[in-house]
Amino acid sequence: MTRLHGTQPQRTRPHGFLLLDSLASVDAEAWDGLLHATAPNAPNAPLAPAAPPCLRHAYLDALERSGCVGPGTGWQPRHASLWQDGELIAALPLYLKQHSYGEYVFDWAWAQAYARHGLSYYPKWLAAVPFTPIPGPRLLGRNRAARQALLRGVLETVAASGLSSFHLLFPQADEAALLAEAGLMIREGVQFHWQNRIEGGPYADFDAFLASLNHDKRKKIRQERRRAAAHGLRLRWHDGHDATAADWAFLHRCYAMTYALHRSTPYLGPAFFARLAQRLPDGVRLLIAERAGEPVAAAFFLHDGAALYGRYWGALEPLPFLHFELCYYQAIEYCIAHGLQRFEGGAQGEHKLSRGLLPVRTFSAHWIADPRFRSAVDDYLARERSGIGFYLDELAERAPFRRPSAPG
Repeated sequence: MTRLHGTQPQRTRPHGFLLLDSLASVDAEAWDGLLHATAPNAPNAPLAPAAPPCLRHAYLDALERSGCVGPGTGWQPRHASLWQDGELIAALPLYLKQHSYGEYVFDWAWAQAYARHGLSYYPKWLAAVPFTPIPGPRLLGRNRAARQALLRGVLETVAASGLSSFHLLFPQADEAALLAEAGLMIREGVQFHWQNRIEGGPYADFDAFLASLNHDKRKKIRQERRRAAAHGLRLRWHDGHDATAADWAFLHRCYAMTYALHRSTPYLGPAFFARLAQRLPDGVRLLIAERAGEPVAAAFFLHDGAALYGRYWGALEPLPFLHFELCYYQAIEYCIAHGLQRFEGGAQGEHKLSRGLLPVRTFSAHWIADPRFRSAVDDYLARERSGIGFYLDELAERAPFRRPSAPG
């Protein structure tokens, strides 16, 4: 396989495997065209929609151009691409990482084990959407053969690099099978997603959703919504077309405040949100709560034709139950009103179960260079997967929905 490295397309028509230092070296239409490729295990079944907005060229490029990834961040873009006679036929968002922040799949213990043995865990290879735990396709390509060839090129590059490991986060379930076939170790996790469906079709309105819940959960949600409504706030939804620069600046202020309350440093700068809204106006949603015309809280979502994806929120003052209202109940209402199939509530959060979001299994794939550590991690992941299975069974027993009456 041809191996090329560079930041700009070659003067001659590129062909073969190429690592790219920047998304700017790839035409946006060519990258996004790969998102409309067929699913890995169903060569004739198109993805609908193509992929979450975070896989779009505009999203990944906005991260780079706003300085959220790149020099000084510990995220060095090294995107994998596969070319055929000058045309992009497969790609993978890929980075060299100097730490494990912003990933939502935790490998700190693995890094500490390496350090205890005098070995360097960083830098490592990471295939992921930075700061974004949204499951979706990762091996983007025209067809299964192109994705397989791309994966071979990545694994050969990783093995030849001498670095500790390669990690691919939040792939689709069918991609997880492809990755396992290639020899990667599969790790499982749990997220909570809301599905817009009941027997007979989608929910007619929020009351219909409430009616599907058991009495205790229905009562709790109504109480929480009353408490949130008592703050007397006006709520307004925006997309990238009508949100103003002041709206995006306020969102970043709220976002940064949330990180500060958790004694953390925000990953995203204000320039990212403004640039993303400009480049991907239909793919973003902003919900602002205001009192007497002054904004006091905001929630940010990604959006496509199938789903709403909860990402960030913040408030300038502590207002009880406003988080649940803006981040969950308003999102569910939005999905019902606009015919979206689901709402993905982000990473972790067992408290989401009682609010109608059900557990779903997520995946990541891992390759460890050192055979001793690879064996230890493989054993650990086998035990962890067993635990995930028991956890999902336990959560199923605690599902908030009404159980059908027994025939009698």
